[in-house]
Amino acid sequence: MASIIARFTGEDEECATAIDTLFFSRRSSTDKSVYTAQWPCFALVVQGAKSLALGSELHTYGVGDYLVVSLDLPVVSRVTEASPQVPNLGLGLRIEPERLKDLFGRIGMAPAAPHEMRAVGVNKAPPDLLDAVVRLLRLLDRPRDIPAMAPLIEQEILYRVATGPFGPALLQIAMLETPTNRIAQAIAWLRLNFARPLRIEELAQLVGMSPSSLHHHFKAVTAMTPMQYQKQLRLYEARRLMLTERLDVGSAGYSVGYQSPSQFSREYSRLYGRPPLRDVMVSR
Repeated sequence: MASIIARFTGEDEECATAIDTLFFSRRSSTDKSVYTAQWPCFALVVQGAKSLALGSELHTYGVGDYLVVSLDLPVVSRVTEASPQVPNLGLGLRIEPERLKDLFGRIGMAPAAPHEMRAVGVNKAPPDLLDAVVRLLRLLDRPRDIPAMAPLIEQEILYRVATGPFGPALLQIAMLETPTNRIAQAIAWLRLNFARPLRIEELAQLVGMSPSSLHHHFKAVTAMTPMQYQKQLRLYEARRLMLTERLDVGSAGYSVGYQSPSQFSREYSRLYGRPPLRDVMVSR
């Protein structure tokens, strides 16, 4: 797997592949944290090591470990083991919710007793899962086989993940009438409306929960409150606007919903460790 990823990546980059749900990453240093809104995915480290922070929790994973993210989450990822001679190499496979629901419907997997599981988990990849991943990567050297074979192997990978330790969390999300599925609905709303004022009572009513139940289940699944989730989305987007769209500090803060420049600067500094203007100057 490492040799295939090395052939299809350039220097330090994250890149798409001919398989539309498959992405590769290569990093040769450990000095940069990446703040991102992560979509649901299966990720595997094949060389080096990484960490992922969700709220105050830190998940670490190395060679042969796989990470599952089951909901859209604001996270901080970092390469923790890499060098120019032995770069960190990894892959990510986007989890499509509709494919997940179809899989559970066909295999008749029964739900366990309702309980919350974190939307992020790390496990050691078993041989059957690694075998399926290798076969998926080998398709890149046989592009004519990709349309026919890639969906079948992706389904096998998803099946191995769904029948492993993280399966109950995925099943709870695929089922319509579970607290975790309602939290997924709340997250979808927050992703689209993060710049709007957040009223917990209205969000709870929207997803069919009481405010206290929404707060409890949201934190159990995401390790943060709805307000903290919204704040991280706002700050991630503000940073992106300043770095890539070249917006000034005031415009970026206002665009993501901040009415007070001082509050924006204070919360930005708390998350990134530097005031907005200084962080942008260092990061560009």
